[in-house]
Formats: sequence, structure tokens, C-alpha cells
Amino acid sequence: MAMVGLFWIAEGDVYVGAKPSGLARGVRLTPEGVIALGDGRSRLHLWEDVHALTVADVPVKSLRRQVGTVTGLALSTVINLAAAEGGPSQDAPPLMTLYVESADGRHELPAYTAAAVGYTRTEVDLSRALLARLTEGAATMATTLTAMSEWGRAWEGGSPRKAEREELLRGWVG
Repeated sequence: MAMVGLFWIAEGDVYVGAKPSGLARGVRLTPEGVIALGDGRSRLHLWEDVHALTVADVPVKSLRRQVGTVTGLALSTVINLAAAEGGPSQDAPPLMTLYVESADGRHELPAYTAAAVGYTRTEVDLSRALLARLTEGAATMATTLTAMSEWGRAWEGGSPRKAEREELLRGWVG
């Protein structure tokens, strides 16, 4: 499993944001379409009906966000230990929203972010360009998703470093 831009790629599956578990909200991109996942939210938006994909509420990495995340984690740990709950905080990561524009309207699909302190501006911009590319037609979508999935199946280890993530995104954008 690895994070590349706004995408989480796990053994060939491509998600926008973090890969959800259980009933958590999420979005999966498949050759058939965009799938909303989560408690009562399961819905398939076929690629042939999707006109645009945009994303909002994406946390952008900044020094202030990094300091806030570390401070929040430390405070949560202290509070949990003081309350004898132990373990890490149960706070959920921030949500971002994928907007799917289709023949039947605009749909908001929430997904948890995979980057604890936010994404770099470059990765956000490249990811937005990649989402737009996926709506350029069936051949472009299929080729792009196949490339992302094949990379995910071949990749071993955690998320690549920033420069490699950006290089991958640029390659997939074309």
C-alpha cells in the first residue's frame, strides 16, 4: 500500500484519499466507475456518465499544520493516558470531498485524507490534473487507471518519497 498524491494505491486498487476499512467513508476508482464507499453510501457512478471530477477541502501541508498535528497528537496522548484509556487518540483524520459531475447532477463523496499533516501543493495540483484526465474518455481513463494499478501491484514498501510521488503523478497525467 502506498500514497501517491491524493491517491491510496493498495495491491492494484486505487482510492481517492485513504483506503477505508469497515464502514468508513471512502472513494474507489475502478474500470467501471467511481464508487462511493461507507455506511449507507455505496453507489457506483459509471465512467460513461461522469463529466468531471474535482476535489475540495484538501489539507495542504504547511509548517503551521505540521506543528498543529504534532501538538494535537501529544495532547491527545496525554489526555488518553490521564483518563487511563491508553493508546492513541480515536480522532478521525480530516475529510476531503470528491465532487462527481454526472448527467444526474453533482454528487459529494467524502473521503478521509491519507496524509496526516496534509499534502504538498504540487501533489494536490497534479492529483487534480489526474482526476480531470480520468474524465477525458474511456481510453484515457482505462490507460491511466491501468498504469496506476500496475504500479500498485509491483510496488513493495511504503509510500515513495516526495520526488518519486511527483514523478509518478506527472507520468500518469501525461
